[in-house]
Parts: sequence; C-alpha cells; structure tokens
Amino acid sequence: MPNGIIIIDKPAGWTSMDVCAKLRGILRERRIGHAGTLDPMATGVLPVFVGAATRAVEFAEKGDKEYLAGLRLGVVTNTQDTTGEILEQRPVTISRAELEAVLPRFTGLIEQIPPMFSAIKRDGKKLYELARRGQEVERQPRPVTIHALEVLGQSGEGDYLLRVLCSKGTYVRTLCHDIGAALGCGGCMSSLRRTMAAGFSIQEAVTLEQVQEAGEQLLRPVDSLFADRPAFRLATPRQEHLCRNGNPVPALGLTAGEYRVYGPDGVFLCLSRWEKGRLVSIKNFFGG
Repeated sequence: MPNGIIIIDKPAGWTSMDVCAKLRGILRERRIGHAGTLDPMATGVLPVFVGAATRAVEFAEKGDKEYLAGLRLGVVTNTQDTTGEILEQRPVTISRAELEAVLPRFTGLIEQIPPMFSAIKRDGKKLYELARRGQEVERQPRPVTIHALEVLGQSGEGDYLLRVLCSKGTYVRTLCHDIGAALGCGGCMSSLRRTMAAGFSIQEAVTLEQVQEAGEQLLRPVDSLFADRPAFRLATPRQEHLCRNGNPVPALGLTAGEYRVYGPDGVFLCLSRWEKGRLVSIKNFFGG
C-alpha cells in the first residue's frame, strides 16, 4: 500500500478535493487527504497525504505559508477576488510608494474579519452557502500574523504582485481587500500562488501529470514533514517494544522539545515529546 506525502503544484480551476480524488484513482489508495485548502483560482503548493501518512495532516495545517498574490486596486468584489461580482470600481491614482507606505499596518499580529465567501461554518452551514443566497451574517475578527509583506512588482496601473508570509488562517484575499480599503480606492485579489506550505517549497512540487507518469515513486516519507525536529534512534528492541505499545521511553541527556523517533533498524516510529527524562509519543506512524 502506498504511504507518504506528495507535494502537488495545484492547477487553476481545481478544488483541493478534486486533486485528492484524482490521486485516489492514480495511486489506488482511498486514504488521501490534503493540508491547507486552496481555492479553485489558486495554484501552487498543496501537500497531500497518502495512506498511513494521513495521520500527519493535523501537523501540516498548523505551519506558516507563503504566497505570491496579485493585488488589483480600484475594484471591490463580493468574494474579495476577481472571480466575484464587482460591487465598486474607482479610478486608481495610488503610486507604488503609497502602497508600500501602508503595508506596515498589515504586518505583524493583525485582525481579519473572515469573508462571507469562506468555508467557515455558522449554525452548521458554510458561510459561502449563505452568501450565495444573498445572506450576510456578522463575523468576529480573528487574529492572524503576517510575518512578511512586500511588493515584488507592478504589471499595470493598479496591478501589483505581493509576497505574503503568514500564519495559518490568513485570508490573502481579505488582506488585499483591506489594503485597498486603507488606500481609499478599494482592492481585491487577482491571482494567488502558494509557494510554501508545511515547510515544503514550490521547487519540491510536482504536477498531476508527473504523478500520472511516476506514481508512488514521487511519495516522500512521512518523517520529511518533521525534518526540523531532531532525530532520536532507539538503541534496543526493549525500547522499541515500549514505544510500539504506547509507553514512554526512558531517554537521558536530551533537551525539552519534540523528536523524530526511529527504531534500532532506522524505521520511523513516531513524533514524541521529551519531558522529565522520557520520550512520550505525540503521534505514532508505525503500522498500515
């Protein structure tokens, strides 16, 4: 059975679930999930987890993400991107310098009001379902962190390319909308390409066509997701027995934190936390 992680360069026009459905057919494995939904108009890094590796999805969703986003000033839409209905159009007299001057307001810890066209649920219904019926409900601001925000270029009057490095839960189209509002001319997102997620970069991503050709050969081991944690190799079969049965493993001389734990034979077993002289399992990855 195939197990591992595959980093897909999601094509435009596909939902993240479309990609998973396609991979189920190619890899002949029903246990497939993704980390970090991308809207159909977006492209770029979509980490997909196959087989037993689906246990790691929860860890992948927590990390920071990087995007290249098109900002179109002078246009306001109901979806906060160019796929939506235009609500306002205004002339743009904003210079690049004026745009760059407002970006510090949107850097660091900020609050966003989630868009109506989002998958957030209210009373069991997704907000976008309500929005399509013409309904709007009050949404509470949510804290997100923008680690980096810069202008990379300009492709026309009012059209800019932004680089955004942000925390989980950030709506880049809302960021574009809010920047436009701060400038007084309105704005929306015209394009979106995710260049990093879960520690994986766009240079590591493959296309669906490549997966069709190479199949399981493109799967990465699940421990690649935890490459930033130090590795600890168990020394004896007794330690491995304890680990596989869910018991803490004595381990002296380590510092507090998370570790990739391997058996004496080098097989990845689990992600563990070291505390009080013991490695305590956070999540096991042995077994099918």
